[in-house]
Amino acid sequence: MPPTLALPVSSGCIWPHQQRYRQVAQATAQALFDALDDDLHPYVIVLGLPHDAAGHLPICQEPAEAGLPTEAFAGAVAQGLARHAAGRVHIAMPTEETMSPAMLRMRYENRSIRAVVQQILDDLNDQAIYQHFTGWPVRLDDYYVFTILRVNRKPLRSYPSLQPDRYYTDGRPLANSLLVGAMFRFNEECVKWLNEPEPGAGFLFRPRESEELLRAAGKSLLDTPAHAMGADPGVARLFYTLNTISSLRYEGGEGVGRLLLARRGHPNVEEVFALTCPTQLSDYRAVRKLLEMASHDVHLLADGEKVYALGRQVGHYDPSREDLFEIHFVTHYAWEFAHAGQILLRSRYGLPTLPRPRLNLNRFRRDLKRTFSITRPDKVEHLWQVVLEASRQPKGTLLVITTEALAEADRLKLQCTLIEPVPLTPLITQLITAIDGAVLLDPEGYCYSIGVILDGKASGHGTSTRGARYNSAVRYVDSSPYPCLVVVVSEDGMVDVLTKENLAEARQ
Repeated sequence: MPPTLALPVSSGCIWPHQQRYRQVAQATAQALFDALDDDLHPYVIVLGLPHDAAGHLPICQEPAEAGLPTEAFAGAVAQGLARHAAGRVHIAMPTEETMSPAMLRMRYENRSIRAVVQQILDDLNDQAIYQHFTGWPVRLDDYYVFTILRVNRKPLRSYPSLQPDRYYTDGRPLANSLLVGAMFRFNEECVKWLNEPEPGAGFLFRPRESEELLRAAGKSLLDTPAHAMGADPGVARLFYTLNTISSLRYEGGEGVGRLLLARRGHPNVEEVFALTCPTQLSDYRAVRKLLEMASHDVHLLADGEKVYALGRQVGHYDPSREDLFEIHFVTHYAWEFAHAGQILLRSRYGLPTLPRPRLNLNRFRRDLKRTFSITRPDKVEHLWQVVLEASRQPKGTLLVITTEALAEADRLKLQCTLIEPVPLTPLITQLITAIDGAVLLDPEGYCYSIGVILDGKASGHGTSTRGARYNSAVRYVDSSPYPCLVVVVSEDGMVDVLTKENLAEARQ
């Protein structure tokens, strides 16, 4: 039996900069997962398990109040080493042929110890509102150090995913969802940081790094259908290929249509006509030209590397096969990846997102309460119906809700159309959002001007990946001295709700 181990100790029990390392890992996780779903509430825990259980070193966790029952991990290292020693069957990967026996042994030991720690976390997760995921252990001094990510279970399980247990040829797991891909990329960053000479000593967190991790997560997910097609994910580079195709125009027009990913001869795909010389997906302009021929029921057919025909889906597809996928080019620089009718990823301007609802009533209610202290159900419902109607505007629009709508209408009267104050209804909202410019209304739902050209100072929250409508809304919210909420409806159908609090949280 392993000796009784001490419970958590204070920060700095393993190496001098572990508190700083945890803070940067937390900031990275916050930026990354909040960009996907801000209800996930990521929380990073650093767990240190002694390499030698008989050495009487304590189990450590950072922060000390993280709440993991350290006694549950007392035998994890010994169990993992025993599992490794049992000599489970392992298929050598190409990259392992050149590894030394010592490195291979360390890899297998780490894999076994990580499996035991994850199993302990899974047992702790049972019936809990949280779910924990551990990264790979890194040996620091006399400890195995694990970076553990805790997220809310409910939003995590609300998104569709593919089947797990697909792998690259080098043994790394393929992502079966965008969230899992983001976890893989986060874990890789943590392992890289922990292998620095002094982990945490010189970290400088840069928020833009989250965009790089998001793109890497999108790549990881799109490697999965390439693998299912039998294509080399490294050659196919589907995520980057689809982004490039969606960004191209043909004779001034944006690309709209669908592409089916399926091997030639798939029983649920019917070819309308085939290409004598299939077009490589990497020939972006040629594929964009072919997309002009797609219609509502005839699509491009590709096998992960090349477009070989135009055709349609037929018969009843068995989703358990997971060998027929759909790419929907929605509008300029926007596309969706779906399987069996379920959207797994949306990409806008090169950044992947989860298939979240365009609007969320609970979040909207929260924003109204925080910004205007509105809690009466009838007022919330009135504004909600106005926003819902505006979100259906195919060309996009802006709704500006501010406590000083009358004063702002007067200030901006030279760059808007003033109207007699009128309580907005869905019909009136449909009419006034049909023209360019913003709609100015107060928290009671009365509209004072339409076609408003917003002003404001340049903002650090702006982004070059979004259009003028979004960035002008950000500038206005940042500059306004009054409480305000702006609803941005983009032409690709996405909806953003901007408040000072939301922008401040995005910056953190």
